[in-house]
Amino acid sequence: MKGTEHFKQVIKSYLDKRAESNELFRAKYETTTRTIEDIATYILNEVKASGCCGFTDDEIFSMAVHVIDEPDIEIGKPMTCGVVVNHHIELTEEEKEEQKAIALKRFQDEELRKLQSRNSKPKAVKPQENKQPELSLFGDDF
Repeated sequence: MKGTEHFKQVIKSYLDKRAESNELFRAKYETTTRTIEDIATYILNEVKASGCCGFTDDEIFSMAVHVIDEPDIEIGKPMTCGVVVNHHIELTEEEKEEQKAIALKRFQDEELRKLQSRNSKPKAVKPQENKQPELSLFGDDF
């Protein structure tokens, strides 16, 4: 799922939960003409206008609520951009064990590769010393 699609889904999920727990918000949320695309566009335009690169969840969610609460607020033009959404993934015990096994296998393969490359390097050979006596052009008298 693209970041922007995931972003829209997270915003929609938040708004749905808020509508379940807040009677006043539910009335506005159920009668709004805003789509999730409108809400995302509004948030992205607000983020761009702010000049900041990072926001807390509460800041983003409050923008989403604001655009629902204020039906006359201008949405802005749609834009193409990337959105990074922080999310936490819960793995089952089986998935955790599987990931541990994969990580262990990678580690073992990497260590084996290091050992093999270390052992495959040829050792430096020292040149043998010439055991023959040196001859002199001048003789032994010199």
